[in-house]
Amino acid sequence: MALSKKPVTGMKDILPEEMEIRDYVIGVIKETYGNFGFTSIETPCVENIANLNCKAGGENEKLIFKILKRGEKLRLAEAQKEDDLVDGGLRYDLTVPLVRYYSNHANELPSPFKALQMGNVWRADRPQRGRYRQFMQCDIDILGEAGNLAEIELILATTTTLGRLGFKNFNIRINDRQILKAMAAYSGFAEADYDQVFIILDKMDKIGIEGVEAELLEAGYDEACVNKYMELYRGLQDRDDKVAYLADRLSDVLSAEIMESFKEIIDSVEATKGDFFKLVFDPTLVRGMSYYTGTIFEIDMPEFGGSCGGGGRYDKMVGKFTGNDVPACGFSIGFERIILLLLESGFKVPKAGKKIAYLMEKGLSSDKLCEVMAQAQAERETGNQILVARMNKNKKFQKEQLTAQGYEEFKEFYKEALKN
Repeated sequence: MALSKKPVTGMKDILPEEMEIRDYVIGVIKETYGNFGFTSIETPCVENIANLNCKAGGENEKLIFKILKRGEKLRLAEAQKEDDLVDGGLRYDLTVPLVRYYSNHANELPSPFKALQMGNVWRADRPQRGRYRQFMQCDIDILGEAGNLAEIELILATTTTLGRLGFKNFNIRINDRQILKAMAAYSGFAEADYDQVFIILDKMDKIGIEGVEAELLEAGYDEACVNKYMELYRGLQDRDDKVAYLADRLSDVLSAEIMESFKEIIDSVEATKGDFFKLVFDPTLVRGMSYYTGTIFEIDMPEFGGSCGGGGRYDKMVGKFTGNDVPACGFSIGFERIILLLLESGFKVPKAGKKIAYLMEKGLSSDKLCEVMAQAQAERETGNQILVARMNKNKKFQKEQLTAQGYEEFKEFYKEALKN
């Protein structure tokens, strides 16, 4: 039986044209985030299964690629439960590994610690456009900064990076889990019901206020609570200053300091940002990860038709490893979706020099080969990209392929004479 030449479902081979764009985007990301003071780190792709199942990853914990124990530790015949078989898993995001990393190395790291991490993650998800089972994530995080400077820096660094990649007219939607909880408390929902209420609320952009109201009632929640909750959201629709409106209505269940800090984030970003994106307060924004404790944000790109990244504050997560909470906040760019949009738009990597192909006839003498290689090396030093290759029999087709790859000039070298 022949071996399969196709990649595993949900994973893909990357052709040179796409790889060139990926490398360029990675370079822009690292350079831009470096300008904001973020430093690169790396963590293993495999994590302890207990860490991955620590009730912080939300629905992603159902999508873990689990790894069997090895050698003598794997006793299939004696296994009675999953824990007897599994002790590790492929990471489903970069946040859990980062927090473990920080907990292990905190004494060796500056405070606050500004981390940049890029790497593949794996989820046993249903593949679809822009969503794979293996995909790269790109995260920046600030640990040890309790104030809202972390949120401001994260938003500005991320939007600056997207702007450098040519993206315009996108939105950064922003909310706060404390505001979400205060709205639910004000309406009379029990704290134990918050998560389920927020899952239904998260459908607002798809089913509207009436749809959310109907689902809450169908789920059995008290009609008075649902009506009061929906009244809040209906009251927001025609308000220019939504933050002030909620600060007034929620004053009995939410401290003024939280709303002031939230408004300061919005005002600071607005005062600094360019005109290529909008910062939008969206009180329906939920984000799925249960580890978020405060500010949350999401990148909304109309051309993609959905989210292209997001993040938020997760002040309680380090404490799961060390027993002591450390303030933490992060922002993740949807790297694969960004690459997809660039590919679909026909994006070309900007070049300082030209792409030139040196095509050599087979049988070129050693002396002439040395001459060609020396000439190619000299031209590379001027900033041009030089490909040296043997000339195919079908030279016309070879040139067509190279032209499609961006080569704009050809130099041909023959056994008998040198032709340019």
